[in-house]
Amino acid sequence: MSAILEVVDLCFAYPQRPTTLAGVNLRIQAGERVGVVGPNGAGKTTLFLCICGVLGATSGGIRLLEKPIQKGQFRPEIGFVFQNPDDQLFCPSVWDDVAFGVENMGVRGEELAQRVTRALATTGVSHLADRVPHQLSGGEKCMVAIASILAMQPQLVLYDEPSANLDLSARRRLIEFLQCSQETILLSSHDLELLLEVCDRVILLNQGQVLADGDPRVILGDRTLMTQNSLEVPASLASIQ
Repeated sequence: MSAILEVVDLCFAYPQRPTTLAGVNLRIQAGERVGVVGPNGAGKTTLFLCICGVLGATSGGIRLLEKPIQKGQFRPEIGFVFQNPDDQLFCPSVWDDVAFGVENMGVRGEELAQRVTRALATTGVSHLADRVPHQLSGGEKCMVAIASILAMQPQLVLYDEPSANLDLSARRRLIEFLQCSQETILLSSHDLELLLEVCDRVILLNQGQVLADGDPRVILGDRTLMTQNSLEVPASLASIQ
């Protein structure tokens, strides 16, 4: 079975800075929900930016649906949800923000309206369609940002710290949404309990390399591994050890 995403020996370094990614190898199958964990500076966001073509690899390669990812090339099959929704939402209304990407794909008329309506309904924010995005709560902005990606009908969605700055009720709505998501998911987060509820696989990234890849409960429950990588075992797992 071919992978929806394949990362092979990926290396990346920012100018005048040490190597951020040092030979990352990764295969994601369609339908997987994969969490990415690691301390600050491990290379998680850089990996995501390379996967979606914002950054170009120093060496190595990335293939999405068996086609190479090239820097700056728009690939509607992949969507990237930013950590801060304010970096993603900039239109005068929620409807316009959700329609923006679809319109730039050349979609117009009834199909555009259907995609926006469906994305708003899927994320539970249809009632916000006429609101001004910067006036929304953090949780509402998060779901609107997700809707703006889903309207483009991606097959793979990258989530960079989606629960950051959410209150408990908004976080719970996000978890329930991700559990029911139909897209393949790659999700970076320091919220390890969220990953335990959502993901069927976890990757530990540190110093630009994949150090562990497998069952979330096994990896996140390994106290020695977690401590060595400046992480803590989630409370729900620590209580049963």
